[in-house]
Amino acid sequence: MANILVVDDELGIRDLLSEILNDEGHQVELAENAAQARAARGRSRPDLVLLDIWMPDTDGVTLLKEWSSSGLLSMPVIMMSGHATIDTAVEATKIGAMAFLEKPITLQKLLKAVEQGLSKASPRKPAALNNNSAMPLADLTVEAVMTGGTLPAPVDLGPQATQSFLLEKPLRDARDEFEKAYFEFHLAKEGGSMTRVAEKTGLERTHLYRKLKQLGVDLTRGKRGI
Repeated sequence: MANILVVDDELGIRDLLSEILNDEGHQVELAENAAQARAARGRSRPDLVLLDIWMPDTDGVTLLKEWSSSGLLSMPVIMMSGHATIDTAVEATKIGAMAFLEKPITLQKLLKAVEQGLSKASPRKPAALNNNSAMPLADLTVEAVMTGGTLPAPVDLGPQATQSFLLEKPLRDARDEFEKAYFEFHLAKEGGSMTRVAEKTGLERTHLYRKLKQLGVDLTRGKRGI
């Protein structure tokens, strides 16, 4: 989880980005102009800033220069704009911006840029591998679900890792049990992020919500980190 500052003068964009990033488990602070952005930067040290270029009081490039010259550019900054020229994007990159997102911003590009920005700020360790296999532990969990087997101790990835299914049940009941375990696995794996689960499973978020409700999946489990 990271602290992300979103600076944009458009209420709709602030709300949209806040919803997506909150859904990803991040803490989000919002600013509608450079003055509020300065105050937010002064109160805390955001792990990442999403900064709009065109704002009414001070534009994003000027604010970026200000932070850079005063030694406050200690966090990755991703610039955003729907009207910026290539020269503006290049200038922002030279000042210190790590990326540029053109509006309208797609979900995939946003999440990728945020992930890269946070990785740059705090490099992550590579995922652990099982000693007896080159397959990641998360993939081994899926294999255990499909075969009804169990993972070798002491690895504990939740009850869905040891789930088995009774094949003598009616097809509908067996399918519902499998789908529930499938979605619970992905919710746990993605920390409750509906956005990432939707991407992983190939479902639209609205369809995903309806499916989870239909199956009786507890949506609070992932949010608690289970």
